[in-house]
Amino acid sequence: MSEKTLTPVVPSVSVPTNRLSSDQGTTTIADTVVSKIAGIATRDVSGVHAVGGGAARAVGALRERIPGGRTNHTQGVSVEVGETQAAVDLDIIAEYGVAIDDLASAVRRNVISSVERMTGLQVTEVNISVNDIHLPEDDEDDDAARPARVL
Repeated sequence: MSEKTLTPVVPSVSVPTNRLSSDQGTTTIADTVVSKIAGIATRDVSGVHAVGGGAARAVGALRERIPGGRTNHTQGVSVEVGETQAAVDLDIIAEYGVAIDDLASAVRRNVISSVERMTGLQVTEVNISVNDIHLPEDDEDDDAARPARVL
C-alpha cells in the first residue's frame, strides 16, 4: 500500500480589501470628516480637559463666545487620509491626577474605533502630544479674571 500525500484544499474567498470602493463606485472621505470624528472621540474620553494647544484653544474660546459661534471639533487634531488608511495626531490637555499612559491608551482606543467604524478607513497610528495638565485652581483663576455680567 503506497502512501499518498494529500494537499489540503483551501476554498478561495474573495474578501474586499477596501470597503470604500466597489464595482459600483468609490467613496472619498475628506480630511475634515476624519478630523471631526477624531476630535469628538478624543473629547469623549474622561480625563481629557481640552484638545489643542494654547493658541488654538484661545482662538476656539473666542469663537465660542461670539453669538452664533460653534465649537471647532477639529481644533488640536491633524490627520493624513489616504485611500484606505488614516493617521491621526492629537494635542491634548489632561486633567490633573489622571494617569497619562492610561489616558493615552483610552484616547487611542476611542479614536481608532470611532474612525474605523464610521469611515471604514484603517487607522494606522494615533500620535498624542500632552501639552499641559489642567489644575482645579486654573478654573478659579479664570473666574476671577472674567468681569461680572450685568443682567
